Amino acid sequence: MTKEELFKLMNEHPVMYVATNDNGQPHVRGILMYKADEEGIVFHTGVTKDLYRQLVADPRAEVCFSCGKYQIRVEGKFELVEDRALKEEIVNHPSRQFLQPWRAQQGDEAFFAFLQVFRMRHGKAHAWCMEDNFKPKEYVIL
Repeated sequence: MTKEELFKLMNEHPVMYVATNDNGQPHVRGILMYKADEEGIVFHTGVTKDLYRQLVADPRAEVCFSCGKYQIRVEGKFELVEDRALKEEIVNHPSRQFLQPWRAQQGDEAFFAFLQVFRMRHGKAHAWCMEDNFKPKEYVIL
């Protein structure tokens, strides 16, 4: 599967499961990805969340998408993105309208201090389906 095909599937199925490490204890949770493209896999969380704390302490992670007959797993490192323009883009995107009332209630400075954005660049991706179950894994660098 090509990089472009992987991005298309991830964007069509934006719920991803993120596996992190917290002092040797693995943690997995489902979250709503913002987007996946040549710039990386992007999502947001809150500064008070365990996910934020875990990725700041150890940015290595693996994400998994269930995309119809395919499962896509991507391993790599997340970087914290300090980009107000990207945060504005996320908050104003039609898929993120649920953030608007919170922004209005908190005020911009408090809201944008809370909202944290992570990006995984150059992750190592593998697509799996039942037909390929016993074939050797083929990886694509995103």
